[in-house]
Amino acid sequence: MVNHSKNQQHIIIVGGGLAGLSAAEWLLRQSPTPRVTIVESSHRLGGVIETVSREGWLIERSADSFLSVRPEVIELVGRLGISKELVSIHPEARRALIWSPRKNNSGVLLPIPPGFRLLAPGQIVPFLQSNVLSCLGRLRVAGERFIPKQKKQCADESLESFAVRRLGQEAFDKLVQPLVSGIWTADPSRLSMAAACPEFFKMEQDWGSLTRGEKKRISQVNGSSDASGARYGQFVSFKYGMQTLIDTLESHLRSAGVKIVQDKVSSLQYDGAEWQVALGKQMARASGVVLAVPASVASPILATVSSELSAELRNIEFAGAAIVSLGFHRQEITHPLSAAGMIVPRIAGKRILAASFSSSKFSGRAPADSVLIRAFIGGALDAGIAELTDEEVLQEVLIDLKTTLGVCGRPIMVQVDRWHTSMPQYNLGHVERIKRIRQFEAILPSLGLAGSAYEGVGIPQVIHSGQVAAAQAIKQISSSSNQNV
Repeated sequence: MVNHSKNQQHIIIVGGGLAGLSAAEWLLRQSPTPRVTIVESSHRLGGVIETVSREGWLIERSADSFLSVRPEVIELVGRLGISKELVSIHPEARRALIWSPRKNNSGVLLPIPPGFRLLAPGQIVPFLQSNVLSCLGRLRVAGERFIPKQKKQCADESLESFAVRRLGQEAFDKLVQPLVSGIWTADPSRLSMAAACPEFFKMEQDWGSLTRGEKKRISQVNGSSDASGARYGQFVSFKYGMQTLIDTLESHLRSAGVKIVQDKVSSLQYDGAEWQVALGKQMARASGVVLAVPASVASPILATVSSELSAELRNIEFAGAAIVSLGFHRQEITHPLSAAGMIVPRIAGKRILAASFSSSKFSGRAPADSVLIRAFIGGALDAGIAELTDEEVLQEVLIDLKTTLGVCGRPIMVQVDRWHTSMPQYNLGHVERIKRIRQFEAILPSLGLAGSAYEGVGIPQVIHSGQVAAAQAIKQISSSSNQNV
């Protein structure tokens, strides 16, 4: 590794996932431009984002798309010159289905009621016409606008408590819980509204009702009611998969002189002027450090400089899931798959959380006359999945897909990707913990923390976290320089 030059700031980014790459890209746009080194312990960049292409199949190992309404990804894609590679979900697939359990362990796949967004019913009439809930359950949701808000505003509440209080038990069990599991793989009885769903938490206080708040939001966004299809049209990917973003970022960074080192950082030290980064058998020096690794990895690295910060990071819990990608001959599935995917409520007694109909969403995901389905299994409420073999996981998934989608044959392609400790859990108290983390972080000069563990698990939020962490390092370096003048 090149020694640090006195005439140029040197920023070391620990972690080459999306947050770390985004931090490096942000730094390259600053003037004067610092020297940037990325240290990544694995053999590749991109973290959990990876696209596998083989024999006509295009398989995403984790996220397969992102929401385009936030600017971070779209602006990054524009700067990288790959906007023409973006593709939207096919119009005929711009809806999601939910497994609606019936008696005798049977059930039926139904569309999620139009206008319903996670917790908020934006359209009452279509909801009343849906058969996802019983007649009494639908009436309970329709009456949400008449449920008084809490007289004493509390700082936090579990998502389950909030949803049951506002929408009723049936709506939580059959609709909210599976939607939540599909995003956070979390335990709703512990998931923090203030951390995971602050928008809806605030909606109750501002408007007294989720129904009124959602209608107000929709009118401000586009002046009309927001149908399910419009929302799903906001999800985009790349023609050749999410790997396009990672590969283009890496190429851009390398051509700009960013050094990428495959090594593992074990600890940090600060001598009052510079950071010393322990890499294997050598020590590197840097004027600023961005830690863009999972909180569980950052914790021991920071133990030598802040035991308080290390402890807070260690207390962030993680869960995860297995993603089982399956290819089938089209005739071996009876369901038309005319949707983006399906979610499955826990009360249905099945193990899969959700399934994404990849070849229905985007072109080029499966060979001709074949379909690609990605099933999600595990999560905070089913941690036992981690103990199963890949074959056992596959069998559990096939049992549930046979019931829900009418799968009647063996898959012709199987890929099992296990991410059992990759999803941070925004449990009750998370917002206060992040406040403490940011306070301890601010004490350490020229240090930034980035990743999904802090303020958002989506791709736009992760990119934003990398940019903020990079700015934090530069800002504190400038502040320290001014103090030394």
